[in-house]
Amino acid sequence: MSRFESIDVTRLRWFAGVAQELHFARAAQALGISRQRLSHTVIDLEEELGTKLFVPGASPTQLTAEGEELLAAALEILANVVEQAPATPDDDAERLRVGFVPGVTVTKWERIWRERYPEIVLEMLAVPMREQEAALREGRVDMAFVRLPIDREGMSAIPLYREIAVVVVPKDHPISVFEQVSTLELADERMQDAADLDEAAMTLELVAAVSGAAIVPHSIARLHARKDLVYRTVTDVPPTEIALAWPAERTTDLVEEFVGVVRGRSERSTRSPSGQEKKQQPKAQPRAGKKPPAGKKPTAAKRAGGAQKPGKRRGR
Repeated sequence: MSRFESIDVTRLRWFAGVAQELHFARAAQALGISRQRLSHTVIDLEEELGTKLFVPGASPTQLTAEGEELLAAALEILANVVEQAPATPDDDAERLRVGFVPGVTVTKWERIWRERYPEIVLEMLAVPMREQEAALREGRVDMAFVRLPIDREGMSAIPLYREIAVVVVPKDHPISVFEQVSTLELADERMQDAADLDEAAMTLELVAAVSGAAIVPHSIARLHARKDLVYRTVTDVPPTEIALAWPAERTTDLVEEFVGVVRGRSERSTRSPSGQEKKQQPKAQPRAGKKPPAGKKPTAAKRAGGAQKPGKRRGR
């Protein structure tokens, strides 16, 4: 059995699409998904397999030796898959819409949800960071992975993890020889404005073009990795925080179930609605007339249906 057969077919198909096209944007368009979602899927696969599938920063896109190996295996696996006509989504079917901002990898949680609740439609929607709060308040998504801070009025939010800040510089920049730097050491650098993370790709393009520098969250630097750029940890810039947020008044059972998935609760956890239902199921009652276990006789009090007398209290 191939070590790649445990990878679900959808992710294999998406990887094969970009591996054959060797262009993320064209592959995403052909697959009918966002480029960001496709990039996140590849990043998740690389983390799962512990290797790079594409040469970082290569232009045009190039497969590594491990990527070539996975592509060959993926094509063989996909050739043996019996294709089924996709079911037409039922407008009345239960569904949950979850947004995510740039830099957040959601593939793991999406996979767990589909394995645990295959009958409930889960829509993962890329949301520009500038629209993260509006998407929640206007009901475009039911919940979203956001980058804090947001206005917490009327919002429930669960902080998940923090991201360190990194400075991105050309690979031949003097800073590239260090593992980490401080903002004081960047005082003389030509800093690019990286406040708009939705435009991070263009910002890093400017860094490469004019030999400047830009400070961004680590996941953004990794998402837009280029062969001609490197990034190093910045020690004195506060980390950014990723949270799962949703309007408090729209806390449904599906929302609670997804919170459980993200927090790593088991399917039978009593903190989730489905787990509570399982706990409340009545236990099987003993059959009438069932004899006590061998070797154990009912006490006199139990035979009489009364309470046992308290034992004598020993003195000191």
